[in-house]
This record gives sequence, structure tokens and C-alpha cells, in this order.
Amino acid sequence: LLLALLVAWWCDRLVLDSTRAYVANSSAAVPIRPVAIVFGAGLKPDGTPSGMLADRLDGGAELLRERKVAMLLFSGDNGTVEHNELASMFAYAVAHGVPRDRIALDYAGFDTYDSCYRAVHVFGVRRAVLVTQAFHLPRALYLCRGMGIDAVGLAEPDWCRVDGNKIAFTIRVGRNYQIAVLNVPQRTSEQVSKAPFD
Repeated sequence: LLLALLVAWWCDRLVLDSTRAYVANSSAAVPIRPVAIVFGAGLKPDGTPSGMLADRLDGGAELLRERKVAMLLFSGDNGTVEHNELASMFAYAVAHGVPRDRIALDYAGFDTYDSCYRAVHVFGVRRAVLVTQAFHLPRALYLCRGMGIDAVGLAEPDWCRVDGNKIAFTIRVGRNYQIAVLNVPQRTSEQVSKAPFD
């Protein structure tokens, strides 16, 4: 048990320590990249973006307005007709002033690993800003950078701060093995909306 705990702690420190230098807490501190990857984060019962997802979308829109990026790549889950993150993300962004031709959609970003893998192997992303909450950002950076993306991150405010550290630790330890163990995403649907990112 002690060995397992030590390994888990080491894995968590590896992710945090290797990504800390690539985290920005404001759009002004983000270096210029061709594209921002905005990760899905669930929908409300009425089909609109959850609070966390709305924050991510607002962050991506801000990067576009400030010309930190030229395109937004939305990556999310449309696994069922009733749950289509991409349609909701697109509608929200357009309603908040993002031009339609500045948005590309990845309909098979079922989890962080899939989103990073497909950004590289389907969309050809080589340099990107990752937009997500602070607790999730180290894992996203670790995965994307491990797959060869020159990635930096914009940290949006965390939700549920009381349990945030525990949740983040569990996620990082449970998933950061994927680069070393897995070579393909969980699902490989090729329904995409391609756009140039370089």
C-alpha cells in the first residue's frame, strides 16, 4: 500500500512539476499560438454549456479577440443526440461574437487524451493554447506536450474549490499513464471540421 501511495504521489508531482512553467493565469500572459484548444466540460439540463464550459469558451473567445490565437478548436462529446457538446459550444461562441469561420469542431473529444491525440493526428496541431480550469490544466498540458504539441495553457477559475485538489490528484494519477501505455484514443470517429492551424 505504501509503495502504491508513493508511486501515485510521484506521478502527480511529475505532472505538476513538468507543466508549471507553461501555465498562464491571464490572457495577457499567454504567448501567441496558431490555435486554442477548448475542452468540453458538460452541459446543463437545457443543453446549454455548464458554468465550467462557459468559462472555457469565454477564455477562448478572449484569446481570439486579443489576437493571441487565430483559430479555436472545440473538442467535446457528441456521443448521443441528446448530448451534443459541440453544437452547444458552437452556438454559445457565435452568440458571444466569435466568427463562425474561426471555429473548428472535433466531435470525438470524449476525454482529454482523445482531444490531445486527435489534435495532433487528425487536425495537425503542432502549437496551441489549452483552455480549461486550473485543476485540469496540468494533465491536459502533460498529455498534449507528451504527444509533441508545443502547448501552453490558460487557466480558468476552478469550480468546487473544496474538493478540487482531491479531484485533480485522482484524475492525474488515474490517467497520466496513457502516453506510455496507449497509442490510440478510446474512440476514433472521424467526424471533424478541419481548419489550417499553422
